[in-house]
Parts: sequence; structure tokens; C-alpha cells
Amino acid sequence: MPIIIVPMHRDDVEVVATIHSQQFPRQESSLQWIRCNFAAFPRIMLFIARNEQDHIVGYIQWIQKSGFRKHAVMELEQMAVLTNSQGKGIGTQLIKESLHQIKIYLDDSDSKLKAVLVSTRNDNEAKIFYEKVLGAKEIVVIKDLYSSDEVLMLALQT
Repeated sequence: MPIIIVPMHRDDVEVVATIHSQQFPRQESSLQWIRCNFAAFPRIMLFIARNEQDHIVGYIQWIQKSGFRKHAVMELEQMAVLTNSQGKGIGTQLIKESLHQIKIYLDDSDSKLKAVLVSTRNDNEAKIFYEKVLGAKEIVVIKDLYSSDEVLMLALQT
């Protein structure tokens, strides 16, 4: 059974919080962070990646920006894949399949996806990944926003 991408459920909160704490060690209160974000659906939408053994190996968090609109802007706010599962295409699958599910949700809500916004550290190698998978282009660098310079990337949807 291959990796499957599904919406996160309440029963997944603790496992996802554990992944969050492992992959984002500078951030604190992982359980509280994931719990409150999960509760914010549909403004915040979380999806998980499950492997052949039905274990959660990654997650992605999308945020609908600036209210519910006819032309939605979604921010890929956070994504993490367990270290031992990286390099296997799970991140690409998380982005593509969750974004497909979001587009269906938006369509059912009489909305269309206008753009995807990505925020990441300037020194994060994932910038190349986001450009490849989403077609995102760097639009601005914010100096010293968090622990490093932050880059905003934008991918317009057609």
C-alpha cells in the first residue's frame, strides 16, 4: 500500500504534534499549536501522510488568507516529514494531493484558488523544492523575522 494523503482527524493531533516538535525544534508548545490549528477548520486545513503500516509520516498545514473569498489565497504555512521518511517523494505528494483536495473543497464552497503563498527561511533548501513543485517564485525577503531572514514565495494558479 503506498503513501496516502488524507485530511487530519482529531485522533491524529498527538502524533502530528510529535512530528512538529521533532522537525521544528525552535518552536514551542507543539501539542497546543497543532490542537488549536486543527480546531480552526476551514480557515486552517491539515492533511497527513500515512505509510503502508498506517503510521503518520508527515503533515501539511494550509491557511486560507484574508477571509473566505471567491478567489482564495492559500498559504502553505507548515509541512514536515519524519527524517527517516524524507527523500521518498512524500513532501511532493503532500503538497499536490492536499492542494487537489483543497481545490475541491473551494469549488464546493463556490470559490477558486487564485494563488499559493509560501513562507520559509531564506537559508532553507526547500525554496528550490517549492519552486519545482508549486512554481513558486521569491517575491520578498524579510530580514531577521524569526531566527533568520524569511522569504515569501508566490505561485499564481491558472
